[in-house]
Amino acid sequence: MNTPSTDWKERIAPDEAQRHAADAAELVRLQAAGSKKFGQGRALHRKQIIGLQATLRVHEGLPAHARHGLFAQPGSFEAWVRISNGGPAVQSDRRPDIRGFAFRVFGPKGPAALGGSTDHQDFLLINRSAFAFADSKPFVGLVRAAGSGGGALLMWAWRSFGALGAIGQVRKLAAGLAAPFTGFATTAFHSAAPIACGPYAVRVRLLPPQGQNPHAGASDWRADLQTRLQAAPLVYQLQLQFFVDEATTPIEDASVDWPESAAPYLTVADLVVNPPPSDAAAFDAQVEASVFDPWQALAAHRPLGEVMRARKVAYFESQKARGAA
Repeated sequence: MNTPSTDWKERIAPDEAQRHAADAAELVRLQAAGSKKFGQGRALHRKQIIGLQATLRVHEGLPAHARHGLFAQPGSFEAWVRISNGGPAVQSDRRPDIRGFAFRVFGPKGPAALGGSTDHQDFLLINRSAFAFADSKPFVGLVRAAGSGGGALLMWAWRSFGALGAIGQVRKLAAGLAAPFTGFATTAFHSAAPIACGPYAVRVRLLPPQGQNPHAGASDWRADLQTRLQAAPLVYQLQLQFFVDEATTPIEDASVDWPESAAPYLTVADLVVNPPPSDAAAFDAQVEASVFDPWQALAAHRPLGEVMRARKVAYFESQKARGAA
């Protein structure tokens, strides 16, 4: 692979700070409503499937453009994994949903993305290689409308995309949710938005372990993972996909799936996920109470693009609302 480009830029709109603050306040309002119904929890990814312990093993011999931050040196790090359903409600695992695979790596030390210093690095991944929208503007309206039923969803689409675009957008969202999900051990997970890798920009992918049989439509994803982990730890591959140019691998448009043909992935580490500990219930509670936030990161891996900047505000407000910040 040729050395990737460092010619990437972020473009910040003049109204971003005000808009992100308003959107975060709306998400916190929706979070409070959900907490009244389901108990204290997050605005999204409310249902934790399971918390697990893991080890991240950074590979030797990485090319120079990958050796930044967490990947600067080969080594092993303790990690915590939070696996979740993406919706704002606690509902059956059979329901169509975005699935989340978040993990915190303990041990890497250096300047932090939020200022000061840090000793950990978070990754938040979903089972989609790109977001539904180019930026965060339509997202809060979608979350609000989705909780109010089909009529509200169509009205949101009409207002957001106009008469011609509304039906197509709803169909696109429905098709995405209807895509079969075969399990947390058989699905690839993606950052879907870029982060830095030193002077470079990358997206992150986690490939599932080899040799795992798919299990579409499971009613209990926790039990599915526990059964697999009884046999052996699950070994995922952590990969980076590097920015090429703005037309092919845009920083600000999160709806574009960066093509592998132009931007191949590089495997930089293995994430070895271990069976649940003996005190699984207590560890689950500890993970659930913890913070997983893309901005809890080394400065070398600071999040990039409008969607990530919106998450910076929204995650912090959500954490304060549930007493985790």
